Amino acid sequence: MGAGHSHSHDHGHGHSHAPADFGNAFLIGIVLNTAFVAIEAVYGWISGSMALIADAGHNLSDVLALLLAWGASVAARRPASERFTYGYKSSTILAALANAGLLLVAIGAILFETLNRIAEPAPVAGETMVVVAGIGIVINAGTAALFMRGQHDINIRGAFLHMAADALVSLGVVIAGLAIIMTGERWIDPAVSLAIVAVIAWGTWGLLKDSVAMSMLGVPKGISENEVRAYLSGLPGVEAVHDLHIWPMSTTETALTAHLVMPGGHPGDPFLLELAHELEHHHRIGHPTIQIETTRANCGAGC
Repeated sequence: MGAGHSHSHDHGHGHSHAPADFGNAFLIGIVLNTAFVAIEAVYGWISGSMALIADAGHNLSDVLALLLAWGASVAARRPASERFTYGYKSSTILAALANAGLLLVAIGAILFETLNRIAEPAPVAGETMVVVAGIGIVINAGTAALFMRGQHDINIRGAFLHMAADALVSLGVVIAGLAIIMTGERWIDPAVSLAIVAVIAWGTWGLLKDSVAMSMLGVPKGISENEVRAYLSGLPGVEAVHDLHIWPMSTTETALTAHLVMPGGHPGDPFLLELAHELEHHHRIGHPTIQIETTRANCGAGC
């Protein structure tokens, strides 16, 4: 190492942003929705309602999504090991990506059957649709309420949005059932199924986009790389910032590495502690690693 040039690696770790314990919420949601899927599928078949069957398929994908999210949240709490030095935090990102994939499969299956039903409309028992979908409103809305307080976590947000959307879809099925009772029109049922597919697709696109970005280590939503760079560049004694990287460790925790060129010398631990506090509380970055450099020797184009 050349004279007048030193490297110092300092880690500032803020308070933990690990997923809150939603174990009971996941368990309740999975049990209730599994039971409802069975009821909805059976009565959808008996009544001839494609809308009920479509909603049952959607609810089944949501049960699988809840299982994945729950498993990932448990895995994220496992301690680090010699091989997985970050622990299993990134499993929450994989779960979000898998959930989006499950929803895409559900969309394809429901759309295929719905198009067949449009070509050959079948008689539907509107009364059964209304009763079963009414039960669905209660179950899905109640399950969604269990996840309202975890919106900062993409997995929890996904669970909430799935359940809230399901409640709205069930409301649509109730309305469709009432319309069929009043008019006797068979096309209403497959039309509502298409609307259900559109609702699922809308929610899936957002979840897919966010989970793919996270899996590619993109800067998490809500964090501005430009703002973080400006903050670091404006710190006393910092002449330049290079090799700045910001990426998600999990769906709730964000890491940062950066090199600060400080010709005046290493600023000391109080500087690093204040920097870590600022990054956590104003930029939502809880795992910063800062390297202090006293010359521009290793900057290259980064400076």
